[in-house]
Amino acid sequence: MARLLVIGFVLGATAIASAAEPSVKRGRDLYMNVGCYLCHGTEGQGSGAGLKLTPDPLPAEAIANFIRNTDPTTPSFAAMPSYSEKVLSDADVADIAAFLASIPAPKSPDSIPALKDLKPGK
Repeated sequence: MARLLVIGFVLGATAIASAAEPSVKRGRDLYMNVGCYLCHGTEGQGSGAGLKLTPDPLPAEAIANFIRNTDPTTPSFAAMPSYSEKVLSDADVADIAAFLASIPAPKSPDSIPALKDLKPGK
């Protein structure tokens, strides 16, 4: 009986730990559904409307701090809405951060033969 309790405890703890792990898939879904991609691009590459977020995105805590404390009246961030914890929980932000961290850096232009041949002076 004690052995079953220990196994149950371990399985329960494992389920809780895995539930707390950030989800890349859920983060991608949130990133798209909340509309982050509209300004930051589908791969976090940035645009005229939003900053570049990848590669090497900020940690989830820094992202949460930024999006929750953005002042939309500040001219440089006029288009960036503020997302309270009611809109995006800490778990949601962690998932979005996991998605952004999963996006690989773009290839170097020198690694792409067609682009390498376009260098000036060639």
